[in-house]
Amino acid sequence: MFELIVLSPLSQFEVTSLIGLSAPILGYLNLTITNLALYASFILVIVLGFHFYGNNDSKLVPNNWSISLESSFASLSSMVREQIGARSEIYLPFIYSLFFFILFGNLISNVPYSFAVTASGVVSLGLSVTIFIGVTLLALYLHGLTFFSFFIPAGTPLALVPLLVLIELVSYLARAVSLGVRLFANITAGHTLLKILSTYLYQLFSGSVIIAVLTLIPFSIFLALVGLEIAVSLIQAFVFTLLVSSYLKDAINLH
Repeated sequence: MFELIVLSPLSQFEVTSLIGLSAPILGYLNLTITNLALYASFILVIVLGFHFYGNNDSKLVPNNWSISLESSFASLSSMVREQIGARSEIYLPFIYSLFFFILFGNLISNVPYSFAVTASGVVSLGLSVTIFIGVTLLALYLHGLTFFSFFIPAGTPLALVPLLVLIELVSYLARAVSLGVRLFANITAGHTLLKILSTYLYQLFSGSVIIAVLTLIPFSIFLALVGLEIAVSLIQAFVFTLLVSSYLKDAINLH
């Protein structure tokens, strides 16, 4: 007998095991496929499929998917060029891939009862910390010990150097967390708000006919909030990649 289990929309923030395999190999081997891994795979397949379908190499007239891809590429290329400068072409593929991963992760999380990949601290903070380490290593590779001059503002009096170095160091290290927390907090807060409102509206619609009719007014506001959340999904993907480009600019130019 099979039972239909309807999960709460808040379950999209919980990482759960879907399939597990335990075997006495190499001491003890435990392989588990979680909803996080499953939806991350979905995002990869969707991004690749979107670009495959939008490929216009063999067509004279571009379709809507091709036009949207070309527009996205042009916008991201312009943003990266303005932030990083002449060497932007080296980092554009990374920024481009990062943007679409976060974008589709945000959009998929708007589907009811789906899993919010970008609202998972493992993903958002994992991306943030990994990018922070990579940018720091890049700065050390390009500038060597000169990189540490980044923590001493030009013209600083000698007596204030220890204090300002401490402040700049804390501010720099905060990047490793703030980048991921911004994405995590915005997606989680928006989805939680929609969950609370949808539960409340469902209870009102389940009441009398008069109350259900009057509920159409707040329901229209709820639909507007859904549209706003979809817009936030796009904005947060752009903001994340914009800040990563800014960090790369600081690493390359040390300012």
